[in-house]
Amino acid sequence: MSKRSVADLKIGERATIQSFNNQLMSLKLLEMGCLPGAEVCLHSKAPLGDPICLKVGGYCLAMRKSEASTMLVE
Repeated sequence: MSKRSVADLKIGERATIQSFNNQLMSLKLLEMGCLPGAEVCLHSKAPLGDPICLKVGGYCLAMRKSEASTMLVE
């Protein structure tokens, strides 16, 4: 079974961040509180699907789908 990314979540779905597949992007995401082991929930999507809004660490975080695809979840 292949790993899913945050970009694959459906609205309201929760998952736990496991790892990252892009080292440069992982530094940016870590600074924003997207830590391995943190629970994320897809809160909403823009009308055309990009960007998306995640709930992580008690706050909402908007990001591009391409950024979210670098966070692998379980």
